[in-house]
Amino acid sequence: MTKSSFLYRVYDLYADGFRHMTLGRTLWTVILIKLFIMFAILKVFFFPNFLKQHAGSGGEVEYVSNEFIERAAP
Repeated sequence: MTKSSFLYRVYDLYADGFRHMTLGRTLWTVILIKLFIMFAILKVFFFPNFLKQHAGSGGEVEYVSNEFIERAAP
């Protein structure tokens, strides 16, 4: 990539910005820790695998289709 290419200039802009961050680095660390907590820890404790509990092994498609049909019928 040449230094005059658009992609190189965009990369250089962001790399230089992240390199000279002081407060932003701390804020990004907090954001990444919060995302880890939300997706890794809370998912394990508060969002169990519903299909695995109700459908059994290999029956996920049939379970979902039956639920759609039953809920759509009045």
